[in-house]
Amino acid sequence: MTTIKVKLEKFKLRTTPCREEVLQLFELNHFAQSQGEIESELANQFDRVTIYRTLKSFLSSGLIHKVLDDEGGVKYALCKELCHHQEGAHHQHDHVHFKCIQCGQTTCLEIEIPKINLPEGYIKQESNLLIQGKCFGCNYEL
Repeated sequence: MTTIKVKLEKFKLRTTPCREEVLQLFELNHFAQSQGEIESELANQFDRVTIYRTLKSFLSSGLIHKVLDDEGGVKYALCKELCHHQEGAHHQHDHVHFKCIQCGQTTCLEIEIPKINLPEGYIKQESNLLIQGKCFGCNYEL
């Protein structure tokens, strides 16, 4: 069984051709991707609705998480250990995201967002921290 199928099974997701291809994209690209970028990559194989439903099921299962983009859009990134996805544990994404101003790629950094004490009456649902600058690859281009 391929690692893609094993991962889908681990997250209790049925294996379909679209799910395999979308997950393969996330595995190959170690940066966040928008639905539009995924659709462009897989346009010859799957329609928009199938890709949308695939992303929705990945989100619901905790396989991926949303990454807010500075341009007002949403991208998706594969969850890793830093998302604290463990049996019985609360799944959260309070980690730093980094967007490169040169190549435009957004990556998850294994840096947790510090706990912020909110005033009484405020209840946190999620935290987002996007840092912009040059990524390692762009910073050290020859």
